[in-house]
Amino acid sequence: MKIQKINSYGFTGTSSGSRQSWLDKIHEKTRNSADMTDTIVVPRTIFKGYLGIMTGTTLVTLGGLVNRQKHPKIFKSTMAAGLLTSLYGTWAFVRPFTIKDAKGVEKIKN
Repeated sequence: MKIQKINSYGFTGTSSGSRQSWLDKIHEKTRNSADMTDTIVVPRTIFKGYLGIMTGTTLVTLGGLVNRQKHPKIFKSTMAAGLLTSLYGTWAFVRPFTIKDAKGVEKIKN
């Protein structure tokens, strides 16, 4: 088989004429097509909080999966790292709401 004879077809789609792209078809079926392209602006500290909580939960879960009797050092280290990461994530998530003058908190409303 020669590589030059292999045909490739793309899924680019065109929105000209009667042909619609697959994204246009999805936009037609949604009630509010703006929902597909809207974005949410999240402050950096809250985003760090989300990441910290998710990472901490993952580390605690991994620590729970490790056999405590066979690998006590891995168990204790992943549990401690997970708990500390979750604690930091909780602090980063709550800090903008509790401390109004904290660094990274927006003080002026647009």
